[in-house]
Amino acid sequence: MQLIPSLSVTRRQALQSAACGFGYLALAGLTNSADAATNPLVVRPTHHQPKAKRVIFIFMQGGPSHVDSFDYKPRLDADDGKMMSFDDARVLAKTRKIENHRVFKAMWKFHRYGECGHMVSELFPHIAEHVDDLCFLHGMHTEGIAHGPATLFMHTGSINLIRPSVGAWVTYGLGTENDNLPGFVTISPSMGNGGPRNYSNAFLPPVYQGTAVGRAGIETKDARIKNLTNDRLAADEQRRQFELIRAVNSAQVGKAGDQELDAVINSFELAWRMQNHAPEVLDLSRESQSTLELYGIDEKPTDNFGRQCLMARRLTEAGVRYVQINYGDNSNNPAWDQHSDLPKHAVHAAASDKPVAGLLADLKQRGLLDDTLVWWGGEFGRTPYAEKNGTGRDHNPGGFTVFLAGGGVKPGFAHGETDEFGHHAIQGKVQMHDLHATLLHLLGMDHEKLTFRYDGRDFRLTDVHGHVVREIIA
Repeated sequence: MQLIPSLSVTRRQALQSAACGFGYLALAGLTNSADAATNPLVVRPTHHQPKAKRVIFIFMQGGPSHVDSFDYKPRLDADDGKMMSFDDARVLAKTRKIENHRVFKAMWKFHRYGECGHMVSELFPHIAEHVDDLCFLHGMHTEGIAHGPATLFMHTGSINLIRPSVGAWVTYGLGTENDNLPGFVTISPSMGNGGPRNYSNAFLPPVYQGTAVGRAGIETKDARIKNLTNDRLAADEQRRQFELIRAVNSAQVGKAGDQELDAVINSFELAWRMQNHAPEVLDLSRESQSTLELYGIDEKPTDNFGRQCLMARRLTEAGVRYVQINYGDNSNNPAWDQHSDLPKHAVHAAASDKPVAGLLADLKQRGLLDDTLVWWGGEFGRTPYAEKNGTGRDHNPGGFTVFLAGGGVKPGFAHGETDEFGHHAIQGKVQMHDLHATLLHLLGMDHEKLTFRYDGRDFRLTDVHGHVVREIIA
């Protein structure tokens, strides 16, 4: 907890300072009946009719190889082992030279799935069963050739400046559907490659910052929201304490008529409601055995990520607007970052494939997929050649694949393509700003109108860039 530097701070400032702003962060003014001035998370009207109400972002930290998973390239098989010229992004940044590299074929076989006939590798057999519900973006490209800048760009639309995260912008634009929970939750976030900046509010009011449940490196079954519970006092004693604080503050409001103090009182009341509701939402023991099996919970190697995915469904079902699931760790070499050991992709796929497929199936059977937009992807892809002629692939921001599902996108559809090697996006190109603009559009927001005035200018998630990819909208 941060120390309050002086006694002259306001109560709101004290809440912002305490416990990294948690008290103010997710608990300030959620009731729909309150005025927006004291209730920054009140549900707001959209710019146009939305197709989605909420987002689940499944972040594959480190950059999974698109040419080994969802972007089939027969040319890699035909030219495997040949030395050919490729304009390597990282080499060009250092030497401005185009060098020869050894073509590296896909390590896993591809097969056609579903009525759409999309090709998926043996890495993801469970996700493959859902291709008729997926919308693949094969022409993705981004900024940043290292994990830190590319990850920040994916989450905030900037590689080097402090900007609000996507989830913060979404909750700023739409508010929340639940009076008892935060509008934006991130599950098991990594502390590296941007860390808290990836779910930060930046210059938006603190209420829009993401609330973290656990962190990378901690087992999901042990993940908790910090400062949510008080184990030192019994429940009835906590209630009496809360009622006393509320009575004292209410008396002060009656005398002073202070709107800011009124907002603080709302925050305390909402904090109390969250203490009584969030633990129940995060309690997976309430699920049936068949549901646990669907996500691979209590099985190896899927238990940990399966819990994240099921937790995301429960939070989404409870009305949380933006939920992020993070598959990663806190090491210098993030999970999918196989520069010299590409076979390790199989380890990460085995841990995440069934849980993601289970989430898609569960959302669909509950009728949630129609208005929930699911986004799966990493910060970039990987090269079609072996790095340093070894056994792995380097970073590739020039062309890669993500997929979307539900929330108004075309099911069983593939948009864009990379060249015959899978190196650069060449058709249906979608830059990360474009993807952000499209996400906002599906949620009913115009990315050019969703602005916040700060330091003398209007800011937006897409800065001065981005266009809606209308080709993928159902």
